[in-house]
Formats: sequence, structure tokens, C-alpha cells
Amino acid sequence: MSTNYSYADVAKIIDHSILSPAATMAELEAGCKLARQYGVATVCLLPYYVQRCAELLRGGRVEPCTVIGFPHGAHATAIKLAESEQALKDGATELDAVINISKARSGDWEYVRREIQALTGATHAGGAKIKIIFENAYHDDAAKIRLCQICGEIGVNWVKTSTGFAPSGATVADVQLMRKHSPPHVEVKASGGIRTLDALLEMRAAGATRVGTSSTAQILEECRKRLGLETAVAG
Repeated sequence: MSTNYSYADVAKIIDHSILSPAATMAELEAGCKLARQYGVATVCLLPYYVQRCAELLRGGRVEPCTVIGFPHGAHATAIKLAESEQALKDGATELDAVINISKARSGDWEYVRREIQALTGATHAGGAKIKIIFENAYHDDAAKIRLCQICGEIGVNWVKTSTGFAPSGATVADVQLMRKHSPPHVEVKASGGIRTLDALLEMRAAGATRVGTSSTAQILEECRKRLGLETAVAG
């Protein structure tokens, strides 16, 4: 695969994900420091740690991000809104929110629309950006297209493939489908199972502008190697 990219092109696609419920405080802190060292787009981590994450990232160019209604999307809308309010208060500048998967699979599109509208409105009012997670493993293409249309009409910032906790994660075909059926102002995030530079580049070529991964160091060290850069990264 040709190297038609720079280190910054690759690094700024990455949301460094630390979303295991078993992650310790030491691991979360180390993850924030790693993300800042490598100069990625955001650290996406457990909600309770957002305030500390924002402190660790202050003064740098990496943003704090967290998840809402994660990982199953089954919270009541009021709870997701309360989570969003707390995350914004704690300093998150990007929120990755899971749709109500059950409602989408049941065809209750009005409920799905209302919830996405409410979450997007609250997030944008707080000066932050929102990614809406479909959890594609549970939907057919018609449902994915419908979700893209709803998100496009509402004006979310990104549509996102997966949480990483479902039976399958991001696929090139899904990213292509979501890009095709989303308006230009809505970007696509791929997440779930992206562990190599080549996998990231495939998602980028398919139309993803953001990729969620916990394999940040491995991916970016491989990127530096291919570009002939030193492996030591400035802090």
C-alpha cells in the first residue's frame, strides 16, 4: 500500500480507545499520556474519568472524548441526556452515543429520531461534537441507510459503525455504505477490530475520517517506520 499520507494524517484520524470496564485508573492515566505523546485526535474513555482526562490533556492538541449509553444503547433518553450533561461539565469535547438498538430493530424510527435529536441538541448547545453509534452488527443495510438519513437530517457530526462490544465491528463495506448515504457535512467513524495500519488505511480509503482503536501505539509506530521517521515521539 502506497504511503500517500503523513504521520499527522494517520494520527489525527485516531480516537485512542480505553473502554474496557476493567481498565484501572493507572491504565486510564497511561492511555491519556500515550495519546498525547502520539498526537492523536482524542482519547475516548470511561465516563467517570473524563474530568481527570481533561486535566491531563490540558494545553495539548488531543481532545477528551467519552461514551453515552454505552455499550448497549438501552438507557432511557433522560439518562443519556444526564450522562451527556455530566460529560460536558467534566470537559468532554466529543461524545460517542449509542442509539437505542432495540427501538431501531423494532422499526420505531420516531423514537430513534427524537433521541438522536435530543442528544445532538444538548451536545451542540454545550459546544461539543457528537458521534452516533449504530452498532451495525445488529442491523441490515436498509436500517443502516435509514439511520444515516436520520442523522444527516439532524446534523450529527459523525455516524459510527460499532462499539467494539458486539459480535462484529467495523467493515469496509459498512463504511462505504455509510459514506454513500450520509450528506457531506456528516463524517464517518469506523470502530471495532481495527488493529493495524493497513486496516486503518482501508477504512480511510473507504471514507472514514476517524477510527477508534486501542492499538494506537502499534499502528503509529508502524506508520513512522514506513515513513522513515524515528520511533521516539516528542511528548
